[in-house]
Amino acid sequence: MTQVYVGQKAPFIKRNSKTETQEKAAAESPLTKRYFELDALRVIAFGVLILYHIGMYYVFEWGWHIKSDVQFPLLQDVMILTNQWRMSLLFLISAMVFTVVLHKAYDKPTSRLRVSLLLLGKRALRILIPLVFGMFVIVAPQVYIEWTVNGELNMSFIEFYIAYINPNTDVFTEKQSVIGLLTWNHLWFLPYLFVYSAIILLLFPLMRFMEVTKLRALDSLPLFSVIVVTFMTVIWLNLRAAYPTSHDLLNDWYSHAKYFFVMLVGIVVVLRPALYAAIMNSRYVSLTIAILLYSIIILDRHDMLGPTGQLMESSRGFRILVGVIVVLNHWSWLAAILGFGRKHLSSPSRVVNYLNKGVLPYYIVHQTIIVVAAFYLNSRVSSTIGEFILITLITVIGCAMTYEIAKRFLVLRFLFGLRFNTSPHRSLPTQRDLKCS
Repeated sequence: MTQVYVGQKAPFIKRNSKTETQEKAAAESPLTKRYFELDALRVIAFGVLILYHIGMYYVFEWGWHIKSDVQFPLLQDVMILTNQWRMSLLFLISAMVFTVVLHKAYDKPTSRLRVSLLLLGKRALRILIPLVFGMFVIVAPQVYIEWTVNGELNMSFIEFYIAYINPNTDVFTEKQSVIGLLTWNHLWFLPYLFVYSAIILLLFPLMRFMEVTKLRALDSLPLFSVIVVTFMTVIWLNLRAAYPTSHDLLNDWYSHAKYFFVMLVGIVVVLRPALYAAIMNSRYVSLTIAILLYSIIILDRHDMLGPTGQLMESSRGFRILVGVIVVLNHWSWLAAILGFGRKHLSSPSRVVNYLNKGVLPYYIVHQTIIVVAAFYLNSRVSSTIGEFILITLITVIGCAMTYEIAKRFLVLRFLFGLRFNTSPHRSLPTQRDLKCS
């Protein structure tokens, strides 16, 4: 492992607190610390995802599994704020955490092949088993309600479910894939994450060259941002229109390029602690840029910036400019969130520790609970605000109950991707747990 020595002071270098912070970060190894802020940011990101999916029920004109009779056009502007970075943040955090795990595993005196197979097996158990379980059990009510509300389905849920799990069913042949009616809906994140993780696992020995001292130029946030924005702009310009987001694992090339590149960014951030420190120190700059560019995007959506649609069709230079704005906005939000998280969330928290263990069960069941609650309350609650509050409460309570029940039964722990080495009867971790972690 490459060591960076920062103890000697050069007399010709003017030192300040920012420089010392970056040097201190550069001396720290991913092996010697735990990134508590990543746990907190993961919890926040999944919380935002739950609220976003509740918002999809109410937002005007955006298609979803079920829609409210009362829809709000301005809600689009609010949801675009998080739509730019919410899933990228999850992939970014996943890559950073996985990098720490790989770094520790590969530095042990064990066969790399054995370590790789072990890690891949663990990844499969915690991602693919919950995916299959979710497709067969959790997602089915969403599909049933969606097709029932749309008037496409007129049968009981039991009749539908028998057809849903039968790959040879003759029901809705036009909606079938190679596995019949089975679908993963909101669980698409899991197969994508598994595939990207497998690729990273294969290439990680090569990726560790990012640690070497000679690549110190990467610790410059402006230079690193230029590299990130350039690559992502190329992806945006060449793949977004040709391969629009579909969540089809075999053909979703824009999403693959975007999210896998985001994971590569996360790997570099972890392997270059000085870069991570620079991201923290520049958090206000990143936030300012993000807000300014988001404002431009919203102004354009409301046709306040002139005939930009025509320019997009006629001018390649303008398309490149728009791509840079969109991508820089995306990266600025990620950098700002990482920076503020590193600054303010890097201490252990009992609440975060508890919720972080339950994010997968929360993620698996939340959308089904939202759809079922919205379907049930739609004709029973006249107040839109009251309906929103009830749906939110039902979702949060339902997710919490799912986690509390799942962690108490070995089979459910397996199906929901929970670890087996924690006590199922403890609701919150003790201070001793936090110190040991």
